[in-house]
Order: sequence, then C-alpha cells, then structure tokens
Amino acid sequence: MPDDRWLAGDAYERFMGRWSRPLAHAFLDWLQPPRSARWLDVGCGTGALTTAICARCDPRSVVACDPSEAFVAHARQVSADPRARFVVAGAGSLPTVDGGFDAVVSGLVLNFVPDPAAALMEIRERLAPGGIAAVYVWDYAGQMAFLRAFWDEAAALDPAAAALDEGARFPLCTPANLVAVYEAAGFADVRTGPIEIATTFDDLDDYWTPFLRGTGPAPGYAASRTDDQRAQLRERLRLRLAPDGGPIALRARAWAVRGRR
Repeated sequence: MPDDRWLAGDAYERFMGRWSRPLAHAFLDWLQPPRSARWLDVGCGTGALTTAICARCDPRSVVACDPSEAFVAHARQVSADPRARFVVAGAGSLPTVDGGFDAVVSGLVLNFVPDPAAALMEIRERLAPGGIAAVYVWDYAGQMAFLRAFWDEAAALDPAAAALDEGARFPLCTPANLVAVYEAAGFADVRTGPIEIATTFDDLDDYWTPFLRGTGPAPGYAASRTDDQRAQLRERLRLRLAPDGGPIALRARAWAVRGRR
C-alpha cells in the first residue's frame, strides 16, 4: 500500500485545503441539510467542512474527528466557533452522542479508509433514526484536472507511477460504486450527484510548489523522486498547462452521496 504521507496541516492547506474549502460549501449547497442539527464530521482534516457547517447551517453542535493529531491541532488553531469540538479519532472509534447525531458527514476521506463498507456501517450506527449521512470524494479518474495532469505526466516519465495514481487506486470514487457501498451498509433513500469547483492557479509555481511539501499521495510521490526527475516532471507540466506562462484555469469535480438511517 502506498504511503499517503498525511504529515502536516499547513502543507495540506497549501496543496488541497484551499480547494477543499470551496468544495465544502458546494457540498452543503447540494446536501441542503437541516438547521439546528447535531453533526459529526468524520475525517475532518484541517477543518474545511466543519468551518462551512458552522458558517452556513446554524448547527446545535459539531463534533469533528480525524486520526491525524497534526490535522486536528491545525483545525483547532483556525476554528474559533464554540459549537465545534475537534477530537483525535478515526474509523473504528468514532465519537458518539446520546440519541445519535442528526447528520454525519465526511469530506474527501472515504476512499482512504481501508474498509469503506465497515466505516459506513459505523457511521450509520452513530445516526439518530431518520438522520442523514453524506460523503464526497474527488472524481480522481475523471474531472479532477490538476491531479490528472500530474499523474498523466508522471506516468509518461515513470510507468510505475500509474499504479500510485488515485484514479487507479480508488475505484470506489464513481457514482455507481458509491451508491452500491451505501446500500450495502443499510442506508435508505440513497442519492448521488456531482459537485464542481474552479481551481485557478496564479502561475506554474503556484501549481507546482504544493507538490513539493510531501503531504498527500501526489506530493509523497514527488518527494520520492530525485531533483532531476522532479525537474523533468515540472517541465512536462509547464508544457501541458502553462506553455506561455500566466494563470492556469482548471476544474475539479467530486461525487457526493447521501442516505438516511
């Protein structure tokens, strides 16, 4: 199994957090959740989804958990909302609340969990009767353009990189497979849909530099390359994305799924 190297909250923010934050808002637009709910955010990372919930959904409370102590520490630093509580916990030991949570959500996490079906059954157990559980994952094999460019060019230089590409590693990340695993976990009224955001980079350096900080699958791969190999990969990406310099305007799509207990 590849080492996905979830090392530091600030590095994640630069690489993916700046996109997971607008995506969290797009997800809540799609979900249309109830007001005054008790929430559980599973795999909260640096707090993007919890922050969006507090800003937009008038929650009664949010318990946000992640197995990474570094990510939880970062989330605590950036969130000042008294309704949010961050704890170190992951699948297999999710927090509980008397009567169950009204909503359990998870952003950009389910495909990294070793046993997604077991995780969803645990999530279902944490819900109050009639509560909703919703997750979203990147469309790695399709319209997740800035990662697709990276892995396409990496594999052109190093065929072994193809096996590390999230598009190949995570077949779960399609609407049909998400619905199937939700229904297998016992959820009712299962629905799925796309959510999409713009990912615009100031220039090639703005695109490339986050890949050098070692947090996440693609940065972990970049860290494993020599200086010359990284330079070759950067040049291929320059020719593909910014041959004339200037901004790089791309799109990123995720798939969302929801169900009820």
